Amino acid sequence: MIIKVCGMREEANVREVEQLGADWMGFIFYPKSPRYVGKTLAYLPKSVKKVGVFVNEDTDRLLTLAEKNRLDILQLHGDESPELCKALQEKDFLVIKAFGITTEKPFPSELTERYEDCCDYFLFDTHTDLYGGSGRKFGWEILLDYQGGTPFLLSGGISPEDVEEVKRFSHPKCVGIDLNSGFEISPAVKNIQLLQRFISAFR
Repeated sequence: MIIKVCGMREEANVREVEQLGADWMGFIFYPKSPRYVGKTLAYLPKSVKKVGVFVNEDTDRLLTLAEKNRLDILQLHGDESPELCKALQEKDFLVIKAFGITTEKPFPSELTERYEDCCDYFLFDTHTDLYGGSGRKFGWEILLDYQGGTPFLLSGGISPEDVEEVKRFSHPKCVGIDLNSGFEISPAVKNIQLLQRFISAFR
């Protein structure tokens, strides 16, 4: 199970989370996010994969930020095309395409199918107008309608109280979870004790 802690920014907090055993750490390069990191990370963690989160970013600027901050994985949270995803893969980045999910509509199979051959992972988050980070959950049972071949991470309002529910969730393509606002003291500052207990339940 891949454990990704997203929305990191502050150097001391990044260093603390790095010691907890998370696999990936996410940094948001979307200026409208309260967890926006700016142009340069204060500290580049060494023992985790660094994920840069972008929303409809200019391609040249995206690549500049990715190289400057030595990102391993690029998470695209907007309306980025399959062609862009493929181009980023060809530059040796792993690519995650995020999709906003709501139980008020059928699972968007036609949309996800367009990205099957150009993404390494999908991320299924709660649909919002703010491109994630809402702290709201969606009904995970809708993901049982996902029949694609791309592995995915479960996201969307996961909190410390959800340990058992996450453990019960079963899908052959679910390979990880994405933790963010449910573990925060304030935007971009994670509660180390809560994260430690949660991560320990999966190690």
